[in-house]
Amino acid sequence: MGEVTSLRQPTVEDVRAALSQVQDPEIRRPITDLGMVKDVTIGQDGRVAVAVYLTVAGCPLRDKITSDVTAAVSAVDGVTGVDVDLDVMSDEQRTQLRRSLRGDAAEPVIPFAQPGSMTRVYCVASGKGGVGKSSVTVNLAATIAARGLSVGVVDADIYGHSVPRMLGATGRPTQVEKMIMPPQANGVKVISIGMFVQGNAPVVWRGPMLHRALQQFLADVFWGDLDVLLLDLPPGTGDVAISVAQLMPNAEILVVTTPQQAAAEVAERAGAIALQTRQRIAGVVENMSWLQLPDGSTMELFGAGGGKAVADSLSKAVGAEVPLLGQVPLDPRLRECGDAGTPLVVAEPEAPAAKVLVEIATKLTVRSRGLAGRLLNVSPAGR
Repeated sequence: MGEVTSLRQPTVEDVRAALSQVQDPEIRRPITDLGMVKDVTIGQDGRVAVAVYLTVAGCPLRDKITSDVTAAVSAVDGVTGVDVDLDVMSDEQRTQLRRSLRGDAAEPVIPFAQPGSMTRVYCVASGKGGVGKSSVTVNLAATIAARGLSVGVVDADIYGHSVPRMLGATGRPTQVEKMIMPPQANGVKVISIGMFVQGNAPVVWRGPMLHRALQQFLADVFWGDLDVLLLDLPPGTGDVAISVAQLMPNAEILVVTTPQQAAAEVAERAGAIALQTRQRIAGVVENMSWLQLPDGSTMELFGAGGGKAVADSLSKAVGAEVPLLGQVPLDPRLRECGDAGTPLVVAEPEAPAAKVLVEIATKLTVRSRGLAGRLLNVSPAGR
């Protein structure tokens, strides 16, 4: 006599429990918490129909949401098939979503500038262009993300934006109400003016427009709870550097230079702006330090000592140690990987340059999230 097998009928609670494991790929919160599950229907044959609200009609990640929902519900015991129906949130629902994520403030605020913020903010600065500042930024970001931390990059180099290409971020931002959802690549959330202009069109803006764009990148973009935020600043000590200091006085400066003395002198100026803005200098990175030759010897194409000279000069100026965090050797693969959209630390982690960049990222993230080393806006009692 054959054994009779009874299929367990899944319940709505079972399906919703599975859906609570599905995250919106942009907001990174469960779709059940975001009010995105419209309806769940279970047929007698165990086939499940799930209706899901998209935040916007042209959601670029609709296919991923569909596949994630299908996979999660298919794993529920007794489910024989899954049908996903996509709908779009109403204006009222989007308003409710925005309030649940950002509160009910009339004007967006910069979360990283708030007193309780635990996000470490690093401004990657250089005195002049061409020293590899953006390469350093994207490789540090990818390394920090690989360590399991939540990291974002603001491409604040408005005129010379290059971070999206170097990070492999080909997606477009999605706008939900007044919030902008940043694309992600290599585990890093990224926003750039290059995502809002057509093709390779130049950005011809004066100071006030730059300030407003930076303010939007920091306040209107939904970053979530970041451990680290990196800003790739334009070279020099112009409008953007001043705006960052005004918008986020707690941001720390990371100075990138090359070994030659001419570059070092200019880099010192970029770091010395911290004296006027009262920002902390996190350290100095020397890029293109030497070229490893096939016979094992090294060639110092751009001289030597620039990074240490900058660190020593800034240490003397601020009255506290400014460390030389690392010397990154010249490696053609660093450029090749940037052009291909996969940072060197991901594509060639054993490359000498990648190992140094990983060491630098480790030094920047080893400090626990907190208020240590911060300038606090308080006065001693009795003063």
